[in-house]
Amino acid sequence: MSALRVTVLGAAVAMAAALAVPASAGPQRTGVAAEVQAAMAKMTVTEKVEQMFVSYVYGTSATTEDPTDVADNHAVYGDSVNNGADLLAQYHLGGIIYFTWSNTLTDPQRIGALSNGLQHVAMSGANPVPVQISTDQEGGSVTRIGAPAAVSPGNMAVGATFRPADALRQASVSGTELRAMGVNVDDSPVVDVNTDPHNSADGPRSFGDRAAAVSAMAAAEVTGYQRAGVAAQAKHFPGLGDTTVNTDDGVAVTDETRAQIMARDIPPFRAAIAAGVRSIMATHIVAPALDPSRLPASLSRPIVTGLLRDTLRYNGVVITDSLSAAALAGIPESQVILDAINAGDDELLMPAHVPADIQTVVAAVQAGTISPARIDRSVTRILTMKAEEGLFADPYTTPERITASVGTPADEAGMAGIARRSITLLRNTDHALPVTAGSHVLVTGWGVGTTRTLADDLTATGAAVQRLWTGSPDQATIDAAVAAAQANDVTVVTTGNAWADTTQQKLVAALLATGRPVVVAAVEGPYDVSYFPTVPDYLAAYDYQSPSLLALANAIVGTAEPTGHLPVTIPTADGTGTLFPYGAGSGY
Repeated sequence: MSALRVTVLGAAVAMAAALAVPASAGPQRTGVAAEVQAAMAKMTVTEKVEQMFVSYVYGTSATTEDPTDVADNHAVYGDSVNNGADLLAQYHLGGIIYFTWSNTLTDPQRIGALSNGLQHVAMSGANPVPVQISTDQEGGSVTRIGAPAAVSPGNMAVGATFRPADALRQASVSGTELRAMGVNVDDSPVVDVNTDPHNSADGPRSFGDRAAAVSAMAAAEVTGYQRAGVAAQAKHFPGLGDTTVNTDDGVAVTDETRAQIMARDIPPFRAAIAAGVRSIMATHIVAPALDPSRLPASLSRPIVTGLLRDTLRYNGVVITDSLSAAALAGIPESQVILDAINAGDDELLMPAHVPADIQTVVAAVQAGTISPARIDRSVTRILTMKAEEGLFADPYTTPERITASVGTPADEAGMAGIARRSITLLRNTDHALPVTAGSHVLVTGWGVGTTRTLADDLTATGAAVQRLWTGSPDQATIDAAVAAAQANDVTVVTTGNAWADTTQQKLVAALLATGRPVVVAAVEGPYDVSYFPTVPDYLAAYDYQSPSLLALANAIVGTAEPTGHLPVTIPTADGTGTLFPYGAGSGY
């Protein structure tokens, strides 16, 4: 590693140490314990169990009467639940999670009204308990709420800046916007250390492949979110960095030793805990070195209670990853629910049959197989998190707060600056970059919206741009792209995880064979270059959100210098050597 990279990494770790103190997250008030005890004293066993469930509900308002929303809610919760108001009135869930497919999430004012509507129902009962409202606003490829909110580059882009201050700024902006829209938990940051280049679970969702640097960014983001009044959620414990399988799609297993896990995967969680993180997500990875029974981590007492609670001394909320994930498909749902509680989890995320699952837990308490004290421990943690955020006193937002806080010019400029500092130039051997003013540029490759936005951004700089989207191309599309490349001065081809897509690899090879200048721009992970190692001009943008694509366009034409550096090591395609070392990157 270069001396510059050592210096920057040292500064990152130093800043992490400075930040790694319990954050003054949201409104800190006296009497939290008394407030929690008073609420619990009025709760029945069933109401306590219901607080342990976090699920979704369809509709852009809490009282939606849209026939499609109503039918979707009936399918999940039964015919008595038409909307979110019905769900919370009947089942008193502890949390609701927002998705674009269930709640649309395009209008900040509508999101705020939805949040207020849900809170109104939760606070209108005989024992008012505010609802946890969460979403996955990681930035980059996992962005639930887009413009007009200030859109964030993804974690690996932030990692490429080597500036924890950028992680702090990103989380502060996102946290402020979320709280303004009534969202009080962000299911972020991802603090996995991405040691497998073929990782389909993390990749650019990770800050990088070095535990120290990821720890620095993790502490900064936890601090940023929680100072903005939103509980951060570090995930995916004990770490998904060393797997190629996404647990949403199948069973993920890590063959790391316990020593490797403790040295490579656990430090960012230690840093998040030191920074006061309020929630940690337990994932479904199988880690035989931590639990020889090969139970998924989310259902494993040695991992959740033994490692996270006892060894790491974490006493905040532990939530499972989605209990509808394919990784758990071979286990009966009732067993999953009970195993999760016995493991030490507090919140059960998105099981397939919430009403039946609530009754499963209540029956277990009544039968004595789960003690009331065990339920009380989890509910105490859940309500404490809500109380520490000030939700019992005021869980609501206002239209004025949304207008003042969401998508401000200053915050958009802050996100743009992070993106600008992330763009990483790995090759410029034939000096096609920066593109000469007035050049005719073909923009082609992966991503319908990506190629369109990049073409528009390049056009705005004065380039004469032709766009030809290829996606994962067939031969006829490749031939069309080759013909277009021959008619232009330079081709910019975007790639998205081309390491797993041979058709993208064929497209790049065919474009290089034209002999015309070709610039490859990776807009997901930077690892694609392993599969066309002789490409002369290569940029990594790390994600395809609008700030990153604008920054990429400016780097291509030279109005901004590419100053990012690789937060990961890029191996050769066969995995036997290193193509680009950690910290690689240069300017013009």
